[in-house]
Amino acid sequence: MNLLDVTDLTVRSGDTPLVREVSFSLRAGERLGIIGESGSGKSVTSLAITGLLSRGLTASGSVRLDGHEVVGAAEKSLRPLRGPVAQIVFQEPLTALDPLMRVGRQVAEPLRRHLALRGDALRAAVTAAFAEVALEDPRLARAFPHELSGGQRQRVAIALALAARPRLLIADEPTTALDVTVQDGVLSLLERLVAERGMALLFISHDLAVVSRMTERIVVLRGGSVVEEGPVERVLRAPRHPYTSALVASARALDSALDAGGAS
Repeated sequence: MNLLDVTDLTVRSGDTPLVREVSFSLRAGERLGIIGESGSGKSVTSLAITGLLSRGLTASGSVRLDGHEVVGAAEKSLRPLRGPVAQIVFQEPLTALDPLMRVGRQVAEPLRRHLALRGDALRAAVTAAFAEVALEDPRLARAFPHELSGGQRQRVAIALALAARPRLLIADEPTTALDVTVQDGVLSLLERLVAERGMALLFISHDLAVVSRMTERIVVLRGGSVVEEGPVERVLRAPRHPYTSALVASARALDSALDAGGAS
């Protein structure tokens, strides 16, 4: 059984479709990328998968997460899936972090709720969670989000997402707001943690180079619809849809420009 099965998922805002009959699947331990321009439906799809669509958006079709139907499910039946089964890392960590709570307490909460840790065991688990994302200074756990750099906040958000040891990590543009050097560090961190834990990864981005680095298979969205899907190597070598061809050509042109700049 697949860990995730999305079948004919459609998401509407009123009468306007934002996502149109999107279908794909993800096996345990597999790494899948969703790529498309802004407004293509990438983030809406990720929110629909975990039942986190904002008010005013409605979903139809089917999303089965670890065998449980998400579309139309009651909130109380979805809460146990968020954390142990699937968790999201967002583009801007401030959307995931409580600005009024020290970050150590925020990471402690899912450890307490899902793993039933208390006392010394909880404190040790929080320390280990911070160390796992290369935040080893004990003072950082006592900081508020605004006291951390962007890269540190994103690492805390990753620690928070991984605290309940999810089987599926959904990374929604997790490095777009970071500078290039910090971005590479966060991507390397995600690569290592996904490999070490054997997690499935759903990586969402507008950047083809990043998606090709992080995933084995790609789903290309345009205007809310899937226009192409396939193994990364095949899509890069022989894209079948004009939109995908344009993405590949753009990525290659950027690489050539960067290489030329470095040579000069």
